[in-house]
Amino acid sequence: MLNAFLTRMYAAASDLNRANLISLLRAGTLGNAERLIDIGCDDGAWTAQLAEAAGAREVHGVEIVAEAAEAAEQKGIRVWRIDANVPLQGVPDDSFDAVHSNQVIEHVTDVDTFVSEIYRILKPGGYAVVSTENGSSWHNVGAAVLGWQIFSSTNVSGRVAGLGNPFALQRGKAAFSPAWRHKTIFNYRGLLEMFVVHGFREVTMRGAGYFPLPAWLGRLDVRHSAFITIGARK
Repeated sequence: MLNAFLTRMYAAASDLNRANLISLLRAGTLGNAERLIDIGCDDGAWTAQLAEAAGAREVHGVEIVAEAAEAAEQKGIRVWRIDANVPLQGVPDDSFDAVHSNQVIEHVTDVDTFVSEIYRILKPGGYAVVSTENGSSWHNVGAAVLGWQIFSSTNVSGRVAGLGNPFALQRGKAAFSPAWRHKTIFNYRGLLEMFVVHGFREVTMRGAGYFPLPAWLGRLDVRHSAFITIGARK
């Protein structure tokens, strides 16, 4: 019963977060992006929705998992099979009007490389939208006060998922693969300053999810929302 409730809350927050991503992309590109790239495009289903929202005519993705990359290619997406942990070798400078990445930055080992690559491949005036979990969400703050692993850092072990938190959704399940474990959890100000220090401007922050309260409250209190999303221009 409790697990089902937690799952529903997470789904509501995730849906609202995706709505934020769409909204920021439309506002940042005015729905007229010639070329879009999705870093961590998975099977391309969400990437296709993003491309429609941004008005993109040419759609690219970065994906290292072979099965997912193949599925994305079948949807007409030009997939670069590159590890997002390293420079995006072969992707040209100043080549995209929009760069999107959802729930990827927390998995990479070098966030400076990740953000600097986003900046490099964007055209001057191009727009980036990046979303991640928020280390300062109230459910993470509450877990830390109790001496538990914060929810966003429970998948750090190679032996078991849900480490250190009795209410983690994946508690006791098989461990995530190395690529799916969390390395860096950002807070509101940390994510903002990471993009500013790499030269981005016109930075906008949005939130989604407010466990255990309704997800829309995260839009009002971004600093403590479950997900934080940044929109920024090169």
